[in-house]
Amino acid sequence: MPHCPVDGRSGTEIFYRTYGGGPVKVLLIIGLAGTHDSWGPQIRGLAGTDRPNDGGAAGGGDGVEVCAFDNRGAGRSSVHADKSEYTTEIMAKDAIALLDHLRWERAHVIGHSMGGMIACKLAAMVPDRVLSLGLLNVTGGGFECFPKIDRRNISIAIRFLRAKTPEQRAAVDLDIHYSKEYLEEYVGSSTRRAVLHQEYVKSIATTGLQSDYGFQGQINACWNHRMTKTEIELIRSAGFPVSIIHGRHDVVAQICHARNLAEKLKPVARMIELDGGHLVSHERTKEVLYLEQELES
Repeated sequence: MPHCPVDGRSGTEIFYRTYGGGPVKVLLIIGLAGTHDSWGPQIRGLAGTDRPNDGGAAGGGDGVEVCAFDNRGAGRSSVHADKSEYTTEIMAKDAIALLDHLRWERAHVIGHSMGGMIACKLAAMVPDRVLSLGLLNVTGGGFECFPKIDRRNISIAIRFLRAKTPEQRAAVDLDIHYSKEYLEEYVGSSTRRAVLHQEYVKSIATTGLQSDYGFQGQINACWNHRMTKTEIELIRSAGFPVSIIHGRHDVVAQICHARNLAEKLKPVARMIELDGGHLVSHERTKEVLYLEQELES
């Protein structure tokens, strides 16, 4: 399995996979508690396959090569007990080390939620290596990470903290990730909730529940994330386009914070609002893929 060493001091290794092949390179950065395979619809839509390349980089082709990876603290990447090992800046450096490992000089960078925060840091640190920046369901970190406080969200938070089995975690993850309307739609004779629950249980059983160290470390990264005026200006002046895509029914990342970030990044940023939840990229796959492919062109 491909791992990329990113920090000799701490021995950190990042698990990654690449898909497809061609001159167009796309780096996908997942959010809190997610893993590389959380990007399934984007991988299939962009690379044309969800079968990973053996050994990392693809040999050729004239299409799109996609890389998705597990952030430190999740999946098959290294987990550290010290919360100071988790910041969006450190995790952006992990992603840059992965670009170096793959020998990708430049790439389109797409981040979801916490991954969007990491993508912003990466874009400010190495703007010359970013062709475009796509930010899905992102906030500015810190207090902006707090969801809207209401009865439903409090219930979801309690269920998340109490979840100890793949079945319990899958059930609460669905309410976190998707809009209620989407989950209640029927696919054949079953609701999407029933179908997705089985898929989530299988995925969690395969990768395992995220460790407490990893979860608390990634929470620490989100809470301490800030984009300075200098970093914002570095992105604005770099010349690449920025798309901020958000689900109107997101119960995790409030859309007002995404709008605020888009305002700060004008005129290079555009704000796109779609019907959907925190995983709007799954609910509105075609629309999101179209917008992502627009960034690549």
